[in-house]
Amino acid sequence: MDTVSPAELPHRQALCRLDEIPDGGATAVDAMLADGEADPEQSSVILLRRGEQVRGYLNICPHTARRLDYAPGKFLLKNDTLICAVHGATFNQADGLCIAGPCRGEHLREVAVQVEDGEVKLA
Repeated sequence: MDTVSPAELPHRQALCRLDEIPDGGATAVDAMLADGEADPEQSSVILLRRGEQVRGYLNICPHTARRLDYAPGKFLLKNDTLICAVHGATFNQADGLCIAGPCRGEHLREVAVQVEDGEVKLA
């Protein structure tokens, strides 16, 4: 699974408050991310919340490189999965693995995040 490394991220960028993400739900936020030698660029990041825990993934389906949300920040979630609104690829929320659909076996690209003092930040 590809992960955006901490060295590629602006240090401790605040993304949103934890209470802005519904418990058991998701939202999308824009973050400044860099990929390798490139300058940072704004990217959409999916934040999935379970209680006090948050997981982050790039909002890009590995099948078509399109966003997974059906409207900005609105996602199809069912039984601990995230479903791409374009072609129905289904991903485990816990690890980003595609378990059904056209990109089965591929992963969403993880973005390391952490919750600190009620804020979700890049780790």
